[in-house]
Amino acid sequence: MQLKLKRPLAFIDVETTGVNILSDRIVEISVLKVSPGGKEEWFSTRINPGIPIPPAATRIHGITDEDVAGAPSFRQIARTLATFLEGCDLAGYNANKFDIPLLAEEFLRENIDFDFRKRKYVDVQVIFHKKEQRTLSAAYLFYCKKELENAHSSKADTLATYEILKAQLDRYADLENDVGKLAEFSSYNNAADFVGRIIYDENGREVFNFGKYKGRLVEEVLREDPAYYSWMMNGEFSLYTKKVLTEIKLRQYGK
Repeated sequence: MQLKLKRPLAFIDVETTGVNILSDRIVEISVLKVSPGGKEEWFSTRINPGIPIPPAATRIHGITDEDVAGAPSFRQIARTLATFLEGCDLAGYNANKFDIPLLAEEFLRENIDFDFRKRKYVDVQVIFHKKEQRTLSAAYLFYCKKELENAHSSKADTLATYEILKAQLDRYADLENDVGKLAEFSSYNNAADFVGRIIYDENGREVFNFGKYKGRLVEEVLREDPAYYSWMMNGEFSLYTKKVLTEIKLRQYGK
């Protein structure tokens, strides 16, 4: 089944130095942009992360320090990538919890204000887990009847994710072919900051989702305990969480 798109949908997969969104870096990224009408465009490149790639990470994706020695840094490709993604909704496999938050961190390190709030997010892994409970390779075999060759190559994983989503739409009659509905179905929670430190309540207001102020309105906490803002800004929270927190704080001044 072909996707019914109102605007382009970009399938993203990254290979990284590790799984820590705060400290790890991208070593390879592939984006398959599918436009209304079915046109497909690729952006795919290795990236020199500027830090050593641990052997444990290399064992997963096969990329070594030598492989990326002559590759561009994220800074060198960031603006081109942001332009490529402009106007797109985003999709991936476990992308809501990993690929997209890590990409947001990389953009913020380079002071590129890519507005992630304007996007809808379709996570093929969430659809799969809600329907079948498997891994990407198993999902590819299950839905597409094909073995996933070159697993953990970002380009192979990205293409497999695109094919799986189309097959999921073919398989499940109750899965609506609409990016907004798919994004809603593939979301575990309504996080304001990707990682779930700040979420939206039933009225669309930001509340803390951790710590001593869990369940409290962020604006309320920042008014009553201004030092909490400084504590978070100086703590080990993602750059995107800090960005969202700062936007809420600045919004208060406009009231």
